[in-house]
Amino acid sequence: MSGHSKWATIKHKKGALDAKRGKIFSKLSKELMVAAKVGGSNPDMNPTLRTVIQKAKSYNMPSDNIDRAVKKGAGEIEGVVFEEVSYEGFAAGGVALIVKGLTDNKNRAASEIRHIFSKNSGNMAESGSVLWMFDRKGIITIPAEGKTEDEMMEILLEVGADDLQSEEGFFIVQTSVEDFEPVRKELVAKKLNIENASLQWVAKNNINVTGEDAIKLDKLIDSIEDQEDVQNVFHNAILELN
Repeated sequence: MSGHSKWATIKHKKGALDAKRGKIFSKLSKELMVAAKVGGSNPDMNPTLRTVIQKAKSYNMPSDNIDRAVKKGAGEIEGVVFEEVSYEGFAAGGVALIVKGLTDNKNRAASEIRHIFSKNSGNMAESGSVLWMFDRKGIITIPAEGKTEDEMMEILLEVGADDLQSEEGFFIVQTSVEDFEPVRKELVAKKLNIENASLQWVAKNNINVTGEDAIKLDKLIDSIEDQEDVQNVFHNAILELN
């Protein structure tokens, strides 16, 4: 019986991972389609598309899936048209959130995300009521791979990055929006392994959230990220979950 139970647990975990992987690929496909639609299907001429392709590859998205999404976005083959959406809101503990998504039905997306907020002790806010608390920044994540923080800082001073943080075996490099692509190119040229590179909303000031509020916020963020139209959730919380 123990063998059967173990196999059942493994299958359950594998099923959960496969389901999560499927959702990630679906979200990445939308990003690829929109990037190709806006800037064309040639990544050499479209830095946004190039960045999303690299992101997709970091998640081991199959090349065929990437190519198909790019062609759909560029109109080379038929596909659904997605629009960018943005929502702002507040959560337990006064935490501010920015939700970015891509959808083929704005009314559905807004309704579902509003419901998730209200169900998890939060509320949607008017446009602009949260955005001022954040700055738009380029964020590049690089595995430490034996490098010290001093060694990485020396590299970043050469390439013109703004800031460096170290977190759980990774270096988090921050740039201005304007310097994001030049810095990314320089880091690639220096043979650094880039895990992820994207433009993000970074909080100007963070709030420590503990206890029941932290549990509620964690559940809210998970629920929003799980919604099919959502691509990214940005917030100004430092979660302390026990």
